[in-house]
Amino acid sequence: MTVLGLVLLFAGACFVLIGSIGVIRLPDFYTRAHAASKPDTLGLVLSMAGLAIIQGGDLSSIKLLLIVAFVAIANPAATHALGRSAVRSGLEPWTVGQGAKR
Repeated sequence: MTVLGLVLLFAGACFVLIGSIGVIRLPDFYTRAHAASKPDTLGLVLSMAGLAIIQGGDLSSIKLLLIVAFVAIANPAATHALGRSAVRSGLEPWTVGQGAKR
């Protein structure tokens, strides 16, 4: 079980790393918000699941799973709220014709 937990921790860290690279490399707010939200949520879910497996079936595992449930709901909702406010404030999305301005 420890090996499975470590594999999940490593997979979660990889997703968080990929999301971080996306935030640095992508051209505008909307694509960066997508890169920050999706991989980070999955990375946290995998990491916390790995920690819960390593910890075993005690109270701390239940707390970790409650954290996962909260973040799995709150992170996409917060990203949606940020994106919606950007649309309402008139922030134009990046298009291919604009080139790679940063």
